[in-house]
Amino acid sequence: MVEIKFLGTGNAFCPTGRLHSLVLIDGNMLVDVPPTIIPQLRQHGISPAEITDLFITHWHGDHTFGLPFLLLERKWISDRQAENRLRIHAHVGGETRLNQLCELAYPESLDDLSWVSHHTENGEAQGWKFERFEVCHNPATEPHGYRFERDGFILVHCGDSGPCENIERLAPEADVMIIELGIPDYVDSPYHYTPSRLTALALENPKTTFLATHNFSKGGETSDLPENVIEVEDGDIFSF
Repeated sequence: MVEIKFLGTGNAFCPTGRLHSLVLIDGNMLVDVPPTIIPQLRQHGISPAEITDLFITHWHGDHTFGLPFLLLERKWISDRQAENRLRIHAHVGGETRLNQLCELAYPESLDDLSWVSHHTENGEAQGWKFERFEVCHNPATEPHGYRFERDGFILVHCGDSGPCENIERLAPEADVMIIELGIPDYVDSPYHYTPSRLTALALENPKTTFLATHNFSKGGETSDLPENVIEVEDGDIFSF
């Protein structure tokens, strides 16, 4: 069984009813680490010390600025004996960027990080094989998504991305695709999915379940999306 828990489903602006987008896989793998990370974990009864693997999709603050808080909490509250190793999976250069972030937030306090920085495109974590792939977002943020596979089940997390070749390539084979729905149709940006863009992708891939997060809406349906698209809400849990 695969468990996907949404600890937050909002975009960078946290629309009413939504905290920053945050996905927990099988209880111990996080994708991204937003500024609201600690209250999100506490709200769902999850200790920061339970997190074994953290996957970074890109460098925007709503996806990375929670790392100093996560590490500080583990160091002084939930894992004072440093018994649990946290592996951070990031694109090349990630160790430098995230160390700088931690030093800026808490100078000389977080100098004992453990890193697994997969500069190649493949790796393994908690029984999952994963592949990092490029997506379409602000190039300065070095945007990537992750394809996870275990026991024949394929889960794709698209990070923040508008339509791109890799998402279109992976959508047909994915059992579940976590995808962002960051802006309404009247906003012109190539870096996000809109309801109409997501509708087109879902209709082309009717066997794939799309879980839409990083949502601009304040809750409820944004439009008449296809049946294989679910607009997730904070706290939603899916088992496959």
